[in-house]
Amino acid sequence: VYQADKGPVLHRIDLDVPAGQRLAVVGRSGSGKTTLVSLLPRFYDVDSGSVRIDDVSVNDYTLASLRNNIALVSQDVVLFNDTVKANIAYGMGVKVTDEMIERAARDAHALEFIKRLPSGMETIIGEDGVSLSGGQKQRLAIARAFLKDAPILILDEATSALDSVSEQQIYLALEQLTKNRTTIMIAHRLSSMRNADTIVVMDQGRIIDSGAHQEVYASCPIYRELYNMQQQGSQISDSGA
Repeated sequence: VYQADKGPVLHRIDLDVPAGQRLAVVGRSGSGKTTLVSLLPRFYDVDSGSVRIDDVSVNDYTLASLRNNIALVSQDVVLFNDTVKANIAYGMGVKVTDEMIERAARDAHALEFIKRLPSGMETIIGEDGVSLSGGQKQRLAIARAFLKDAPILILDEATSALDSVSEQQIYLALEQLTKNRTTIMIAHRLSSMRNADTIVVMDQGRIIDSGAHQEVYASCPIYRELYNMQQQGSQISDSGA
């Protein structure tokens, strides 16, 4: 609940994500997607019911232990006025080597652009990565996730508002990153979710449908409407390119 006088934000949520599976959460703006996903790392706490990992309530883990086992890649990448290397290794402590950082950058399809920077890994990128493009910032965030190597991955609008070239590079990186991890993803572009094991559709704080892409497309009018609108938008964009 955000504000008690407005009542619960989420209603009757019953969701099970098997280890190693990829879950996609979709719905219109304001349907509760980000709120739902934010319960896992305890950005918000539930007022009733429970959120559990390996059948243990998230409230029974220390906050540090819980968040050490979750990697987050979001639309809003937080970068600092420091080197590329320091930004990738942010929060990892002294155990990280240069070789580990370089491998994470390579896996994130970031190493090529990093090598073109004036001082490579030692380049100062400015506050909020002001000297980098949106796609480059996202790839640094993905490199962080590779370096963290957490068993649970949250992707929150990770490919939103990118040009097609950057988006393709990031899709390749995310495909690698999600392997053998429990992944929960929110995406603006539904086409990126077709490879999810399960798609959950939300509306007004409730889960209204779930299943594989073809199943949900056939049974859920909201999902079908969102998907068709984006397909039409993509075709218009392609024809105008």
